[in-house]
Formats: sequence, structure tokens, C-alpha cells
Amino acid sequence: MNLNFTEILSAFLVLFAVIDIVGSVPVILTIRRNSGQIQAGKATLVSMIIMVIFLFLGERIIHLFGIDVYSFAVAGSFVLFAIALEMILGVQIFKQDPRSLRSASIVPIAFPIIAGAGTLTSLIALRAEYQVGNILVAIVLNAPLIYIVLRSSSKIEKILGDGGIAVLQKVFGIILLAIAVKLFSSNIQHLFNQN
Repeated sequence: MNLNFTEILSAFLVLFAVIDIVGSVPVILTIRRNSGQIQAGKATLVSMIIMVIFLFLGERIIHLFGIDVYSFAVAGSFVLFAIALEMILGVQIFKQDPRSLRSASIVPIAFPIIAGAGTLTSLIALRAEYQVGNILVAIVLNAPLIYIVLRSSSKIEKILGDGGIAVLQKVFGIILLAIAVKLFSSNIQHLFNQN
């Protein structure tokens, strides 16, 4: 397995931006208030397992539907684009199911907040660009950050405040927007070349 630092860093930043665990602090606090507590270790482990399974089996799953990786990557770029717009403009495109807030804390946090549609789509899109080993390392590197934020979400909210969280969301939103454009432009060419 040839590890490439540039690919690891890029995949890490993509996943960190898409997971947006710091930006999810308000949602996490709402879930904590409604369900009593959050098991940070279990939520982190479950989300990691989901991501690793999808990294290795996601391509086979989409092939069952007759979709190639490039088509999925282009579709994924639209999802990332929409998530980035949410983060930058502060608009709500994806609606949160209120029932998920009343369920156990593991289910809404591990899936879909951490390992949700955006994250899983990103993993498939990243596979079209980078080596699997580098993406795997990026997933593992994100895990401690996810755990730390889940464990100390109340402290983070007090330190950053609403303004600090909003600035972080916008910065990572712009990074994510640029990544969405790159994913689209590099994969759309493959689709046209197939015809």
C-alpha cells in the first residue's frame, strides 16, 4: 500500500468538511437535551465502521443498480455542492427528520449525522480520485476529532460561540464547494469519453 501524504490530507479535509462535526454541535446539543446523553466512543466507532464498509463495498452496491463510479462521483459533486451552499449561505436545503431527534443518540449521530448521505457519497467520489489506502487513513484520522467534538460539544459551543461556529461552517463550506467543482470537472470528462 503506497501512502501519499497529499491524497491523505485532501481526503481528510473532504471528509472533515462533509462530516462537519463542529458545525453539527448545535444539533448534537439538541439530541443530548432530548435523549439525555451521547455515547461518544460508540457513536464514533459505529460511524467509522459504516464509512469503512461503504468505502470497500459502496462501489459494488452502486454497480448493482447499473451505475458506474464516474456517474456516482458527478452525482456526489451535486450533493457536496448543495451541502457547501448550506454551510456558506446559512440556508436549509436538507430537512432534518424531527423523529430522529427523539430516537437513541447513537442512531442519529453515527448515522446520518456523521456517516450520512454526504459522507457516503464523498467516499465513492474520493475512490474515483484517490487510492483506497489513503482514504482509509483519512477516515481513521477523522475518528479522534469526531470523538473529541462529541465528548466536549458543550465546551466547544462555549469557547467558539455562535459566531465562531458560523465562521468555521463558512470556511469549510468554501473548501467543500471547491472540492465539489473539482470532482465534477474531473469526472464529467470520463462520462463524455465513454460515449
